[in-house]
Amino acid sequence: DELLLNILPAPIAEELKANGKAQPKQFRDATVFFSDFVNFTRISEQLRPEDLVKLLDECFQAFDRIIGQYPDIEKIKTIGDAYMCASGLNDRKGIPTSVVKAGLEMQEWLAEQAERRRQIGLPFFEARIGLHTGPVVAGVVGVRKFAYDVWGDTVNTASRVESESAPGRVNVSETTYRLIQYQFNCEYRGKVQAKNKGFLDMYYVISEK
Repeated sequence: DELLLNILPAPIAEELKANGKAQPKQFRDATVFFSDFVNFTRISEQLRPEDLVKLLDECFQAFDRIIGQYPDIEKIKTIGDAYMCASGLNDRKGIPTSVVKAGLEMQEWLAEQAERRRQIGLPFFEARIGLHTGPVVAGVVGVRKFAYDVWGDTVNTASRVESESAPGRVNVSETTYRLIQYQFNCEYRGKVQAKNKGFLDMYYVISEK
């Protein structure tokens, strides 16, 4: 049970135990979060493999602790140096406040870690973070080493929003901004060209109001 709950949302784990499979579900208002470390390849060349993995693990453990404070955020996976999570993967309609707050906290933690490592002459990570809100399909695929994942154009757009972020910033799409504008101070960036998406209105989240 503990292992299942460590890798799957509780309702999915229960469904798998009861039926041996879990039906995919559609969620209309999920907020998908991506982070990615800047200059990862260059930094990886400066570190021994074991030191690189140790640094990655330290960062991802911190990210896990941060999102662990928010019951409505589900970690999806890490892909190399990228971290993916989402909120809104339930039947309750919610505002993506938690996942935006988590993004700001992650950037704050990375800045503090960077300062510590800079003082002793060690390389450090800076991250781009991007979020987008929209419909997704979520479920479990495969039989061996199965994993909970989300699919849809919302996921692709969130990835593009992350790619167009700057180091140390939390970048959100127009859709996400409209849901959080009364909770957070944001800076309009104008229309930003995103790969395969044309021009998208984007906003940097500055702080919580």
